[in-house]
Amino acid sequence: MTIDAKAVFHTAAREVALKTVKLPTLGDNQVLIKAHHSAISPGTEGMIFDGRFPQELAQDATIASLAGSFAYPFRYGYALVGEIVEVGERVDKSWLTRKVFTFHPHQDYAVVALSECLPIPDGLSPLDALFLPNMESAVNFVMDAAPLLGERVLIFGQGVVGLLTCELLARFPLTSLVTADPIAMRREMSTRIGAERSIDPNDDNAWRDLQDCLHGHGADGFDLVVELSGNNEALNRAIDMTGFSGRILVGSWYGSKRVDIDLGGHFHRRRIQLLSSQVSTMNPVLSGRWDKSRRIALAWHWLDAVMPARWITHRFTIDQCKQAFDTNAGKKDAALQIIFDYQDD
Repeated sequence: MTIDAKAVFHTAAREVALKTVKLPTLGDNQVLIKAHHSAISPGTEGMIFDGRFPQELAQDATIASLAGSFAYPFRYGYALVGEIVEVGERVDKSWLTRKVFTFHPHQDYAVVALSECLPIPDGLSPLDALFLPNMESAVNFVMDAAPLLGERVLIFGQGVVGLLTCELLARFPLTSLVTADPIAMRREMSTRIGAERSIDPNDDNAWRDLQDCLHGHGADGFDLVVELSGNNEALNRAIDMTGFSGRILVGSWYGSKRVDIDLGGHFHRRRIQLLSSQVSTMNPVLSGRWDKSRRIALAWHWLDAVMPARWITHRFTIDQCKQAFDTNAGKKDAALQIIFDYQDD
């Protein structure tokens, strides 16, 4: 039986369109998923919508549904939850009606290998499950940053991933946890979930006050700075705010943007470490005891603890895909997490 699916395609910079695609015949080890929700990644998909990505780069070789290139037209997206409504010959029938997460573009029906399905734990809302990639990224950032007892930590960016990272770091016995974001609503949310203070990165007086506070406590800067804002100016501010032998963890993807950073002053004299972190792979230092499945299990645990579905600010149908991406690109104060609803729960 051939099934037609509705899928969102990027057709040009700042243009998306809904197209009909014919799904492949179900293979022996595959399942058919009827989508309930999918989430737009505010940062990554915002850059892709704008056309700010390296044209020669593969989408993501580690995810089967993203194995293609960024040549227009293309599909993109990696957070979809739904229900298995049909299974292949070699798939146990007990999978029927199971709610699952899969790394897949925005589409109302999808055929995927069973191995690409992650069963949503009992008791966890499908809406909370949508945040699995974000939480896995936050877990990865914390693992790579390796915070120590009593450290002073600064996070740039309090979008969804920044807030989740803040939630995790707030559980550590740090001396201080400070965040920076230009949107007042996000700064308020940040302090509610555990940040000591949250400042506007464009407020020079706030930075001076923060430096005075650090110096008043005998510190020359932060021990750890996590850059999740996607703003290249944040890197230079991070260098200014990092103490001797401190480290800056860069979790943002800058796409095709070139970053002009000052490596001639504090960076050189203070022996600052600039570290890259990306969730597609594990830190080789950890790989002896950690793999992706263990990290996913930890991400599920923290999704249950944090319940981030409360951060969903906008919901659209897939037919409203252009409006959804325009809203995300507008970066209005009220927009934090935008999702597509394919059917009522």
